[in-house]
Amino acid sequence: MKEGKLIVFSAPSGSGKTTIVRHLLKQDDLKLDFSISATSRAPRPNEIDGKDYYFLSLEDFKKKIKNDEFLEWEEVYRDNFYGTLKAEVERIWEKGKHVIFDIDVVGGLDIKKIYPEKTLAVFVKPPSIEELKIRLKKRKTESMDKINMRVAKASIELATAPQFDFIIENNDLEVALKEAHDLVADFIKK
Repeated sequence: MKEGKLIVFSAPSGSGKTTIVRHLLKQDDLKLDFSISATSRAPRPNEIDGKDYYFLSLEDFKKKIKNDEFLEWEEVYRDNFYGTLKAEVERIWEKGKHVIFDIDVVGGLDIKKIYPEKTLAVFVKPPSIEELKIRLKKRKTESMDKINMRVAKASIELATAPQFDFIIENNDLEVALKEAHDLVADFIKK
């Protein structure tokens, strides 16, 4: 099996990392495939198992942890686990593609530690915490309590930005998309 490269995009919720990752996946020149994360949380409306996430029961998630089936995992919120299955990375590499991740900062940094030479770790920074809160409210997918939890967590996540290879400040989406494409294209050529 030929191992490709690993492209990590991490950021606080609402920073625009998912939009950037979706854009990059459409760029045929990059030969990327999306790493579908596993989670123990319930699906949101319109989320599909095996496309958006691998939705596992809390018990199944913990069993996979015990069996060392994860490349990285974290309990992001109480009884709310997220992680990357080793089999998912292997699936993408077997297709001859590079793996792109849309994951939290802890998971992103963990992957960088495991594969330091193969990983490009990019942090997507929102213009401000206030703008982040506005973006999360516009989604209309979570309660104010959940939004406040995410905003509180964002301050901690922002402090990790210097540990990433690059920081993209997402003030202007078109500029951020071009910057992300250029970073990834340069890294893949190395």
